[in-house]
Amino acid sequence: RMPNWGGGKKCGVCQKAVYFAEEVQCEGSSFHKSCFLCMVCKKNLDSTTVAVHADEIYCKSCYGKKYGPKGYGYGQGAGTLSTDKGESLGIKYEEGQPHRPTNPNASRMAQKVGGSDGCPRCGQAVYAAEKVIGAGKSWHKSCFRCAKCGKSLESTTLADKDGEIYCKGCYAKNFGPKGFGFGQGAGALIHSQ
Repeated sequence: RMPNWGGGKKCGVCQKAVYFAEEVQCEGSSFHKSCFLCMVCKKNLDSTTVAVHADEIYCKSCYGKKYGPKGYGYGQGAGTLSTDKGESLGIKYEEGQPHRPTNPNASRMAQKVGGSDGCPRCGQAVYAAEKVIGAGKSWHKSCFRCAKCGKSLESTTLADKDGEIYCKGCYAKNFGPKGFGFGQGAGALIHSQ
């Protein structure tokens, strides 16, 4: 057994000494690069994919299944319903025990941006690496789509109404002016005799 000369830091997973060349720091703890893995699915983690709960580390997907909101429409993607609470990944769901963060000043990596409650489309937390701002709200890049046709949007192609976002085409069709001569396209002129 090697002596620990510098009183070095211990890995949060294997508890062995972590030296500078192999160190990853997260939430004030040190890890070996090879130990910095999701506790459930064993995927490699980095500062954009880690979610921390107490002294446990997860990928955002497994963290969401274990501690995220439960119920219809959460975390499943549009138009699907699943009753899988993560048992297939070895996650045990405790009924009636809501998640309470142990640190109210959560990690800067895992903190919601702008104090928003979540993406208006899916309800999940929006993190800095995946944030797009539109209609005064923070959205996931993957949720930043037209509510009617599902087309990806950008700030230049966005139109919003009542907190929902649309491409300019769907917005014009559904909320634009109605009547003779409208909606014919730019430069179209219709004569009636």
